[in-house]
Amino acid sequence: MPHTLFIADLHLSPGRPDITAAFLAFMETEASKADALYVLGDLFEFWVGDDEPSELNRQVAAAFRACRAPVYYIHGNRDFMIGRRFAAEANMTLLPEHKVIDLYGTATLIMHGDTLCIDDAGYQRYRRITRLRWLQWLFLRLPLTKRLGIADGIRGKSAEAKQDKSITIMDVNQGEVERQMRKAGVQRLIHGHTHRPAIHNLELNGRPARRIVLGDWYTQGSVLRVTPERVELQSRELEESK
Repeated sequence: MPHTLFIADLHLSPGRPDITAAFLAFMETEASKADALYVLGDLFEFWVGDDEPSELNRQVAAAFRACRAPVYYIHGNRDFMIGRRFAAEANMTLLPEHKVIDLYGTATLIMHGDTLCIDDAGYQRYRRITRLRWLQWLFLRLPLTKRLGIADGIRGKSAEAKQDKSITIMDVNQGEVERQMRKAGVQRLIHGHTHRPAIHNLELNGRPARRIVLGDWYTQGSVLRVTPERVELQSRELEESK
C-alpha cells in the first residue's frame, strides 16, 4: 500500500548506540519501502559542520544513500547547520523550515515545530541569533575542536535552562499554530520538537483540522505512517527496552 513516513527528534549521538541501531534498522527494513521519508529535524544531538569526520555521520549518510525512497530533511534546533555538502553525501533533499506538501491529495504543512513555541521568549531570542548567516559563517571557520567544545557548552546551558521553565512555556502556542496553518492554507500540520507524540483535532476556518506531533526516540522510536486512507502514529522498541 502506498505510504509516506515521518520521523523527528532522534538526537543521534555516540553516547546512545541503541538509538543509532534502531534508526539503522528502520532505514534498512522500513524506509526503503515507503513512497518517501521526511525527517523533521533533530536527527542529530548536535551538528558542528559538514566537515566533522565522525563514524556516526558516515553511517547516517550511508543509510540515506542506500534508501530506495527519496529522503527529505527539515532542520531542527540542534542540527540547523547541516549543509549542502552532507546533504549531497547522504543523497537527501534539504527543505525550507516550513513546507507545504501534497500528501495523497491533502495539503499538509510540515516543520520541525520550534517556531510554534513562541511563549519561550528566551529560546526564540537564541534561535534568531543562531540563524544569523554571518554568525554561522564565522562559527564554521573555527577549528573543529573549538566548535565541539562550544556545542558541549551550549547543550549544558540548554539543559539547565529547561529545568527552570514550565512545560507549558516550552510547548506550542495554540494561536501560533492556527496562524501558521491559516497562512499556509492547510487543515493539517505535522511537526516534532516538543517530544509529545499525539494527534490533536481542532477546528480551523469552520472546518475540522489536525495537528500531528511526532515523538522523540529516547525510549522508543516514534514513526508517523500516512497512507491515502489512514494516519498512524506508531512506536518502535529500542534494543535496550527489549
